[in-house]
Amino acid sequence: MFNSRNPFYRTPFGAVPVGERVTFRVVPPQDLPDPRPTLEIFPIGRGDDPEAVTRVELRPLPDPQERGVWTCAYTAPGAGVYQYRFRLRGNLGEFLLLRHPDGSAGVNEGGLWQLTVYQPFSVPAGLEGAIFYQIFPDRFYCSGKAKEGVPGDRYLHRDWAEKPVDRPDDQGRFLCNDYFGGDLEGIRQKLPYLAGLGVEVVYLNPIFEAHSNHRYNTADYNRIDPLLGDEEDFKALCAEAAEHGIRVVLDGVFNHTGSDSIYFNKEKRYGADTGACNDPESPYRDWYSWIRWPDQYESWWGFLTLPNVNEGCEAYQDFICGRDGVLQKWLKAGASGFRLDVADELPDFFLEKIRESVKAVGPDKLVLGEVWEDASNKFSYGSYRKYLLGDQLDSVMNYPWRTAILRFLRLGEGAELENAIMDLLENYPPQVIGVVMNCLSTHDVPRCITALAAPDMAGKDRDWQREHNELRVDQYYFGRQMFLLASLIQYTLPGCPSLYYGDEAGLVGYADPFNRGTYPWGREDEGLVEFFRLLGNMRKDSPVLRRGGFTPLQFDDSFCVYQREFKGKTVAVAVNRTGVYREIPWGRGIPEGAEVLLTVGGTEGTHGLHPRSGIVVSF
Repeated sequence: MFNSRNPFYRTPFGAVPVGERVTFRVVPPQDLPDPRPTLEIFPIGRGDDPEAVTRVELRPLPDPQERGVWTCAYTAPGAGVYQYRFRLRGNLGEFLLLRHPDGSAGVNEGGLWQLTVYQPFSVPAGLEGAIFYQIFPDRFYCSGKAKEGVPGDRYLHRDWAEKPVDRPDDQGRFLCNDYFGGDLEGIRQKLPYLAGLGVEVVYLNPIFEAHSNHRYNTADYNRIDPLLGDEEDFKALCAEAAEHGIRVVLDGVFNHTGSDSIYFNKEKRYGADTGACNDPESPYRDWYSWIRWPDQYESWWGFLTLPNVNEGCEAYQDFICGRDGVLQKWLKAGASGFRLDVADELPDFFLEKIRESVKAVGPDKLVLGEVWEDASNKFSYGSYRKYLLGDQLDSVMNYPWRTAILRFLRLGEGAELENAIMDLLENYPPQVIGVVMNCLSTHDVPRCITALAAPDMAGKDRDWQREHNELRVDQYYFGRQMFLLASLIQYTLPGCPSLYYGDEAGLVGYADPFNRGTYPWGREDEGLVEFFRLLGNMRKDSPVLRRGGFTPLQFDDSFCVYQREFKGKTVAVAVNRTGVYREIPWGRGIPEGAEVLLTVGGTEGTHGLHPRSGIVVSF
């Protein structure tokens, strides 16, 4: 009847720029005489408002060979996210065609299709398909340069191989005040290693002065945390990274500050009478939303150590986004962009100001947001968001694909993986897809090997995680093999694969702090590291994998099989997640002379895969 993913029924596929016409074709059931189908399209969430619904009558195609096919064209009035359905009015009554999860149609059951219409915009040139490497700065590499003058309330581990503190203090508080001394100079020294992995973007978790090891409680936006180094160390890192073809992207935490900061100063570290919490005349007082000054205020998820900022405050906007404000200062010092922490908690007008400020420095600067769901239709704080319509974000972190890849490998949910991939390809503008950050692990989720091999931590507390955090040998090697397959999928999908520091060396761990251990220099799983060198350089050198289209061939409880195509070249990928040998269901033959680019596990040429194996073929 209709399928939004099939070009016979809808062209063009996916999101479209403002002014582009979309053609729809519907083939009503043959037993429904005179169906008179109508397209009903409306701004997202307004299908029940008759005044918001635009109705377009479909007409039958005159070609006798296409008897029973009805068509219409639609051009959206402006940028926005639209939803649509089809209404059939035949002699047998009135019916709705609604969306099934695979994009096909059902009669009177299902959801709505989506059409994203965006203002034309560009993303940083050369970033399409680039390989990201995420670093938690305290835990990557310690040069020893910045260890002098450590504040007395910071505990510095003596042994790099120790585990992060995972227990509360005697008052039940998790202070996150244990440090290992990883620093910017250490990252600079390891740039050749990162370049060997094919890395083109280093994304750093927060580096500004803060009084916790994660540094999401900013104390001073204009100062590098002294345990990481100083501004000259940052400039040196960015300059040398550029020589390796690597860009540096910073974490921008602009939804809240720390209570222990020069702006709020609740703990009076920065003077007894300064800061919004102590001085009624403080220039920072209007940055915050007070319920009752000075002790009641809005905070991030109720954490009083993270007071929310009021993004509507013009002084705060100018401080962050103004000429030579925080954004422009660090971009001019060498940063190539910002990943915006909790972007879904930043209001639209503030995101627009951030983009304007960043792009004023250069169109090659990246604005990437932390959004955990489909960012094209995210509903938060009372409205549907506008992240991807051209005047806010370049792209987002891609947690939906992470979830789908892990569930396919653990549970065999192949159809769900295909739908997750195709949903975003359909809903996101193509330039967004080109730089979407495809992660398997981050500082906010369990490391991938643990997620694939260990018991599910859902609903489990920190004590349970601690008890189960270490993997048995058999668990590790099972998880390792499945991680190879997950990474093979990750690195061959559209977008930018993102490797979380130490995953390539065999690090494991549940959620914070177990997923934030130190990189095991000298104790790496060398086989894994070498695999990521091969995988990264295969990806980096392949225009097909960086910029090609995507065609699913077969996704089921055993296999995911797909192709990427670009300028007459094809890369085909097949993964067998099961514990038995299987013939590869290519669906179409692999031509003679095809080149095998990479394999995981055992293969029988290009015809079959041994248990838990994968193959990448080029022709």
